[in-house]
Amino acid sequence: MLRWALIFLVIALIAGLLGFAGIAGAAAGIAKILFYVFLVLLVVSLIMHLARGGRTPL
Repeated sequence: MLRWALIFLVIALIAGLLGFAGIAGAAAGIAKILFYVFLVLLVVSLIMHLARGGRTPL
């Protein structure tokens, strides 16, 4: 998920440098949404890990 956010960020930067404002804005918006989804999933994963006791099975 974070990889896709970074890919769309790079697309937005390149499109912005080349003057494609519409494409750059759309790609930046998608990158922002994907980044926030990644953060939410990370927090949920950490909470679930701590709720299980924080130990990994051997």
